[in-house]
Amino acid sequence: MLAYNRLSIQLMQKLLIASGVMLALMFVMLVFSSKAYAHGYIDSPSSRADLCAKRVNKNCGSIIYEPQSLEAYKGFPAAGPADGKIASANGAFPELDQQSSTRWSKVNISPGTTTFHWTIEANHATTSWKYYITKQDWNPNAPLTRDSFDLTPFCNVDYKGKQPPHSYSDTCNVPSRTGYQVILAVWEIADTANAFYNVIDVDFGGGSPVDTIPPTAPTNLAVSNITATSASLTWNASTDNIGVTDYKIYKGSTLAATTNGTTLTYNLTGLTANTSYTYTVRAVDAANNISANSNAVTFTTQAPQPDVVPPTAPTYLSSSNITDASVKLSWGASTDNVGVAGYRIYNGTVLVATTSGLTYNVTGLTPNTSYTFTVIAFDATGNVSPSSNAVSVKTAPAPTVAPWAPNTSYTAGALVTYDGQTYEARVAHTSLVGWEPPNVPALWLLK
Repeated sequence: MLAYNRLSIQLMQKLLIASGVMLALMFVMLVFSSKAYAHGYIDSPSSRADLCAKRVNKNCGSIIYEPQSLEAYKGFPAAGPADGKIASANGAFPELDQQSSTRWSKVNISPGTTTFHWTIEANHATTSWKYYITKQDWNPNAPLTRDSFDLTPFCNVDYKGKQPPHSYSDTCNVPSRTGYQVILAVWEIADTANAFYNVIDVDFGGGSPVDTIPPTAPTNLAVSNITATSASLTWNASTDNIGVTDYKIYKGSTLAATTNGTTLTYNLTGLTANTSYTYTVRAVDAANNISANSNAVTFTTQAPQPDVVPPTAPTYLSSSNITDASVKLSWGASTDNVGVAGYRIYNGTVLVATTSGLTYNVTGLTPNTSYTFTVIAFDATGNVSPSSNAVSVKTAPAPTVAPWAPNTSYTAGALVTYDGQTYEARVAHTSLVGWEPPNVPALWLLK
């Protein structure tokens, strides 16, 4: 009995351990299933995480690789990240919760109309976008809590479950403040339990010193690799008392593109052939101070070059499904410097057909006859390839068609003649007197 009790206890312990593992796995699955598939972050005005990714904010931890991942339960302020963990989305990136009046770079801002731009890496059904701001007398040297904020959002956009584009903006009326403040932006997902939380460190002026020093102008802007539709720009880095966050590339006076503060090259694409262009570059810092223009570069794209390169020959031409009147041809694709427009099928020197595919059913052939097929490729400008390998085929003899006769078994598809007409059996059957083909269309199809 004692041995039996020991065995029972051991069995119970194993069952409890197994149950615990199962419960842990179920918990992990539940947590991960609640994660939104959408990810995004505010890059204008630059959020704390965005400035970390741009290496303007220092010692940020792993958020530099994924500023789009500040995700926690939704329902702020009643739910959501805990006090002291608001900036990090409930502790996912704890370095972001470090808080002091000097810890983070600040973006200059003014009361009134401001556009908040989100970069969304995976769009998702959205409930709302809400924007909160700290109280005028909040303590910038204490952890961010709900009490730091005015809990009535100054901007609340009802998105009604729609999916936002990958580049999304809200234009809001920012309330009046002075000095250093924090704006909390909350993107609530409609069909999960989560939201995305971004804090933006801003300076309204009238408080702590504001960065008003613009970066130096980029130098030695140069152009290379000019083609009919593209060119490459390179320049030397600007300097700034805090740090350069972006470079803006201008075509004349029009903003053409933006790179981050560590990228000193840009590939221009989609240009028009044989056309003159003038470009300059300007540097921007975290406080939105912008430098003077770099030197200007002017260049002319090349004239369009005629396409004189033919496609390669189709390969591995083969035949299959040979009948008395048809054959299926198949071949490997050709390549072309611009693009293959189609293929031409030849019987000897006679054009049989043109197709854009890699197979073709040749029909209308004569029974018991030999044919030799080749295929060539052509492009949009009329260049033609060499011929493929040749394939010789011989069609099958014509099927024997006997006169219809009563008391005869016929298979489906069998052919007979009757009164000078040819008929095909629809189904297998044994014909009887009175079942002549014209009399029973359910059994016979006139060919």
